[in-house]
Amino acid sequence: MSSLNKIILGLILLTSLTLMVGASRHESATMDELAHIPAGYSYVKYFDYRLNPEHPPLVKMMAGLPLLSLDLQFPTDSPAWQTAVNGQWDAGRLFLYESGNDADQIIQLARIGPMILMLLLIFVVYVWSAEVMGGWWALLPALATALSPNFLAHGHYVTTDIGAALGIILSLLFFTRYLATPTKKNIVWAGIFFGIAQLLKFSAILLVFHFLIVSIVVALSRISKAGGHPLKQATRLVTRYLGRMVIIFVVGAITIYPFYWLTTLNYPPERQLTDTAITLQSFPAPQTPEGQVCHPLRCLADLTIWGADKPFIRPYSQYMLGLLMVMQRSVGGNMIYFLGEVTNAGGPLYFPLVYLMKESLPMLILIFLAMLFGLYSIVKAILARRPKFNEYLITNLYEFSALAFISLYSLYSITSSLNIGFRHLMPILPLIYILTIGTLKKYVHTNYYKQQLKLAFVAFMFVWLAFGSLTAYPHYLSYFNEIIGIDNGWKYVVDSNYDWGQDLKRLASFVEEHNIDKIAVNYFGGGSSKYYLGEKAEEWYSSKGNPLDSGIRWAAISINQIQNSTGELTPGFNRTAADEYRWLKNPTSPDFVVGKSIFVFQLERPA
Repeated sequence: MSSLNKIILGLILLTSLTLMVGASRHESATMDELAHIPAGYSYVKYFDYRLNPEHPPLVKMMAGLPLLSLDLQFPTDSPAWQTAVNGQWDAGRLFLYESGNDADQIIQLARIGPMILMLLLIFVVYVWSAEVMGGWWALLPALATALSPNFLAHGHYVTTDIGAALGIILSLLFFTRYLATPTKKNIVWAGIFFGIAQLLKFSAILLVFHFLIVSIVVALSRISKAGGHPLKQATRLVTRYLGRMVIIFVVGAITIYPFYWLTTLNYPPERQLTDTAITLQSFPAPQTPEGQVCHPLRCLADLTIWGADKPFIRPYSQYMLGLLMVMQRSVGGNMIYFLGEVTNAGGPLYFPLVYLMKESLPMLILIFLAMLFGLYSIVKAILARRPKFNEYLITNLYEFSALAFISLYSLYSITSSLNIGFRHLMPILPLIYILTIGTLKKYVHTNYYKQQLKLAFVAFMFVWLAFGSLTAYPHYLSYFNEIIGIDNGWKYVVDSNYDWGQDLKRLASFVEEHNIDKIAVNYFGGGSSKYYLGEKAEEWYSSKGNPLDSGIRWAAISINQIQNSTGELTPGFNRTAADEYRWLKNPTSPDFVVGKSIFVFQLERPA
């Protein structure tokens, strides 16, 4: 990397960090942070994993470490800690807002860890890109990641989405390096980063299938005409590569162990056993009748329960508990508002449409052009009768690995019932950026004048991206591209796509500025209206009726609550008329909008 490259990359990292810190300072805790922050603190302070087992520990531990510098009160004497099974929400409420702690200080310090992971992600995108397209072009995928409004949003929250992207891309990078150069050192590094990916997000388990599929494909591509009978060669090569996969997975399992050992160190074994058994009671696999062999998934659940109090293996049991909880939740789905309907599954159109609405328009244009160029190359190769796959793999192994994972992850996402946000696509977005810029690079080098025009076009797209990111500041979570508009995204989808509770601090400022003495609040998120507004806030919901009847002239309602209360119900959901905000003339036409997500209604104007 040249000195100028280092300076530019440093400026990209600094710009991204500045935008994240600036946005974070104005925002309250998002919904998932209410669970993740106390969990992370309890891991590093008490070495106890009873909270939030459905997510791996590493992101939360990084969030918890800066909090050790503070003298904090943690609710270890509350039922949420003492008796509740995974009492994460109550523990979070007590820890942040009801124990005498400074909630804002805790939230901002906890977000340091995720922001570091975001900067590491940008750097890793640059490293991958530099290996396949050179240092100068590598700056563009790094810039696309650094200035993406969606990455800037989730890059400063204590959630696992940025960690998932970092872990998966690191793992893919070192796995592909191993395939290109299968040395012992590269096999070990591939295993270590596979393990790190598992510590960051459970969706990284998809790497197992990716590794196996790609390894078999690469093994078969390396059959030589001079190497003997093709079937014998295929058997020998596939066996060798699968054997190496076993080594990678074992090294990954060894990497996982210390983190789960540390975080279960003071988790009482009998408590871990009880919590695990209760949590997996409703696991979606039939109970095994006496005398019969258990269903494979039920066997896994039973094995996880059995190991929960065993001294050496209970760290692995805690890991398996989290993985099974994710599987359990994926089957059940999650209530969402999508395209006017309230449903527990957005269907196969959910992620494609949300992606098209929330990805920046200049990047969508570049991606579309890259796809056209790629298809043109494929057709051209077929017409020339030169589609030699083994030759393609030799020179395009990183590209193939990225494409294979994008395809696998996209298929998983589209078929999953758990459609709760654009953020779940983040592990594949940097890969898409890398492939896009890599493809465009191949088509820039024509004659001098055409080359300058193409470079100018690409530069213009990135200036557009930068302009869009700066104008969206600081409302990155609610970002929708120019086709929809940041002020209109709520009409199509909410939850972590638009309203995750980030605007409560802004509501407190609004109430102060307008001298409001009392306001009815129906808030969705990880904040506390009482903490920020004190006695001025009256917790409310639709069925309590019109606040005017109680002498309250103002109402503030999260748009997530409005859409879930007024959207058309799909089969399986029921709602009473009292829950539909019928006492508002038009719930989607507020008098004021605080931030982007809290609708404020002046129910009665002063005489």
